[in-house]
Amino acid sequence: MSSAALARLMARGAAFLGTDVAIMAGAMSWVSERHLVAAISNAGGFGVIACGAMTPELLDAEIAGTRALTDKPFGVNLITMHPQLFDLIGVCAKHRVGHVVLAGGLPPAGSLDAIKGNGARLLCFAPALSLAKKLIRSGVDALVIEGMEAGGHIGPVSTSVLAQEILPEIADQLPVFIAGGIGRGEAIAGYLEMGAAGVQLGTRFVCATECIAHPAFKKAFIRASARDAVASVQIDPRLPVIPVRALRNAGSDLFTVKQREVAQLLDEGKVEMAEAQLQIEHYWAGALRRAVIDGDVENGSMMAGQSVGMVKAEEPVADIIAALLAEASAALSARSAA
Repeated sequence: MSSAALARLMARGAAFLGTDVAIMAGAMSWVSERHLVAAISNAGGFGVIACGAMTPELLDAEIAGTRALTDKPFGVNLITMHPQLFDLIGVCAKHRVGHVVLAGGLPPAGSLDAIKGNGARLLCFAPALSLAKKLIRSGVDALVIEGMEAGGHIGPVSTSVLAQEILPEIADQLPVFIAGGIGRGEAIAGYLEMGAAGVQLGTRFVCATECIAHPAFKKAFIRASARDAVASVQIDPRLPVIPVRALRNAGSDLFTVKQREVAQLLDEGKVEMAEAQLQIEHYWAGALRRAVIDGDVENGSMMAGQSVGMVKAEEPVADIIAALLAEASAALSARSAA
């Protein structure tokens, strides 16, 4: 009964993604590469390549590498401010990627038509109801509603509040995936019952056996509690710095120093605002690589959501997804029996 109820609640999201279950993987730079993406898709979920600061050539190789490891559907996450966005869209089209996720703000002029014109389905992030409605009018195919509990770049409102605000208004219009702070199946069941088509999890997959993250990076996740994942502070209101949630370490202080450097360049007229924002983004890409790939967990960026406290051990992706589904089914079963 319970597993059938879960399948029924996930049916719309799974059909949209072309997967067995409506569980998307959050795109995490340096973490969401071919091995983890393919493992998630092979386990019935939906893996998403994090393009981040990749060049078109690197993305081309990453998509091809992922295709060599899975014949299941997967998506590609592109950052709207990437200077070669349209070239990256072209790479996705060349490989017939079925789903493109745009992150980092409203789709730039022409990008929506370029993605959908190539036959791909477009998902965008909506951190507010007004933005969700605007994106629906523009023609996106699905939305991801991500709260401030998430790792990486975050907005100011919690997942539970966003879900209550947005799902009743738009869930009947297009598939909506809920993200941010989800670490167990009981939460998945709750959001599905509220009208979500599926969910997106990132932090929960970092300690997957198939994830290439450095052992020291994974160990930090396993040791961390929810309160260790803190949001960065914006020190100059002129700098459009989106807060980033990460495990507190010396790297957090380094980011404050970097903001001061960029603010001074703005003061001296040495950079335009767009270049200043790009410098901040490149800082994060480099700092994250130091932690994820090199294992420098003191000075690198340890991006993590508050659900990190629910990451207890390194385990295969298939086991993580199976546990989430079992927890969600048990929760639905308990509610139906009550």
